[in-house]
Amino acid sequence: MPRTEFDVPGKSHGLIDVVRWRYLLRLLVRTGVTTRYRNSVLGWLWSYVRPAAQFFVFWVVLGIFMDLDRVPNYAVYLFSGIVVINLFSEGFKNATTSIVGNAPLVRKVFLPRQLFAVSAVLVSFVHFLPQLALLLLVCLLMGWAGSVTLLGILGAVAGMLIVMVFSLGLGLFFGAVNVRFRDAENIVELMLLLATWASPVLYAWTMVQEAVVGKLGWPSWIVDLYMLNPITQGVELFHYAFWRPASEVVVGSAGYAGEALTPVPPMLAANTLWAALVAIGTLLVGQLVFRRLEGKFAQDL
Repeated sequence: MPRTEFDVPGKSHGLIDVVRWRYLLRLLVRTGVTTRYRNSVLGWLWSYVRPAAQFFVFWVVLGIFMDLDRVPNYAVYLFSGIVVINLFSEGFKNATTSIVGNAPLVRKVFLPRQLFAVSAVLVSFVHFLPQLALLLLVCLLMGWAGSVTLLGILGAVAGMLIVMVFSLGLGLFFGAVNVRFRDAENIVELMLLLATWASPVLYAWTMVQEAVVGKLGWPSWIVDLYMLNPITQGVELFHYAFWRPASEVVVGSAGYAGEALTPVPPMLAANTLWAALVAIGTLLVGQLVFRRLEGKFAQDL
């Protein structure tokens, strides 16, 4: 008597199963979105509170106390970087803890375990949308619509995709390792602490070039390597899409006496392609490690 698919043990096919099990993926995303702020007084307003608090602290300390507001329209420059970092941080962190957090399901039911990491990144994207809407509203009030280009919009979309793929790749890798070694969560916390400072969110990329090449005398390829960081590229693409068009209106206004806009990073388009390849490579490595370790998830949990 021939065997059916119900007679043989479940076997994972990696990220391909995420597409095949898309109904369950939608259910996990819906659950993650609706339960996050359950029994919360502010509810979805918390999606604005955290970035607003981050923005206020960084703007006061760096923009006012350390005089970094010499960057034209520094408030928009800062916030457009913060929303990208928040997208990466939430997706990466939640994907890392997704397997451990769903231990009862992993132990008792067969389903593609990658679904948990993918749903975590998609939930972070949903929480990212209100912050993006706020950024867009501010830019529109500053005359962004008159200077925006199709290339800028495509750049913003590319930046989001690069950051999400990168966070998913890292989340798969550390999520798998975290099942056996819970130290992975602490390592991720340190990485997220450094991520904000390792990308041009709080400062201009030209400051890195001046410090590395001008002050330290190091070779310029270090700056090129810095620019290939997918998070750096995502932040710069958002600057190109939102901050630059809005700031051109400010700089071009009569009576403006501030500094000129920070120049566009050289080879922005080429670096976008390279950063996308780095993100995809990270996803492939993360998926490879995940599939090698997932056979012992139930045992380790």
